[in-house]
Amino acid sequence: MTYPHGPHIPVPAWLRHTPGERRWPVTLSVAAAIVLQFLLPANFTQPVPRWLPLILEVALLIGLTVANPVRIERRGPMVRTASIVLIALITIANAASAVLLIRAILEGRTGSAAGPLFATGASIWATNVIAFALWYWEFDRGGPVHRAHATLRHPDLMFPQMVSPELASPDWEPQFVDYLYLAFTNATAFSPTDVMPLARWAKLTMLVQAAVSLSVGALVIARAVNILK
Repeated sequence: MTYPHGPHIPVPAWLRHTPGERRWPVTLSVAAAIVLQFLLPANFTQPVPRWLPLILEVALLIGLTVANPVRIERRGPMVRTASIVLIALITIANAASAVLLIRAILEGRTGSAAGPLFATGASIWATNVIAFALWYWEFDRGGPVHRAHATLRHPDLMFPQMVSPELASPDWEPQFVDYLYLAFTNATAFSPTDVMPLARWAKLTMLVQAAVSLSVGALVIARAVNILK
C-alpha cells in the first residue's frame, strides 16, 4: 500500500480498489420512485398508459438486481445499458408528469383543493430527486463499478471527504446515499452546497435539476396559496 499523504495516512478508499457498494439502497430508491409514479393521478401520466413505463421499470429493476444481488461489483455493457435505460424511463415519465402538472396549473385545471395538488407536486418533486441522484451515481467517475475498481482517478463531483481526507475514515467512499443527498440539496437550495461539480456534464445536470425543481415547486406553492386564500 502506498501513502500519498505521508507514511501514516493510508490511501483513501475512493482512490483504491474496494468491494462494490451494496445494492439495496439503489433498489429501494428505484422502488420508491416507481410507487410514487404509480400513485399519481391518471391525468398526470398521459398520453402513455401508466402501466407501460412501470412494467418496463420493474422488469429492468429485477434484471439489475439479479445481475448484482448483494453488491454492485460486476457490470458488462448490457447491464450498464439496462441501468441507463431504467434511469431514463424514470426521468422521462416524471418529466412528462411535471409538464402536465405545470400545464394544468397555468390553465387553471387543478381543482379547488390544495391537498391533492400538494400531494401530486410532492410526488413529482421527490421522484425528480431520486432520478437525478441516479444520474449522478451512474456517471460520476464512470459509475459504481469503475469507482469500486478505482479505474478513473479524477472525480466529476468533489465531496468534502475527498478534499479533507483526514476528516473521514480511510474506508469512506461515495455511495448512493451521498448522491441522493446531493440531489436533495440541489433541489432545495437550487445550487451546490458542500458537493461541488467539476465536470461539465455534472454542472449542466445540476442546472437542469434545479430548474425543474424550481418550476414545479414555485408553481405548486403559488397555486396552493391562491386556493387557500
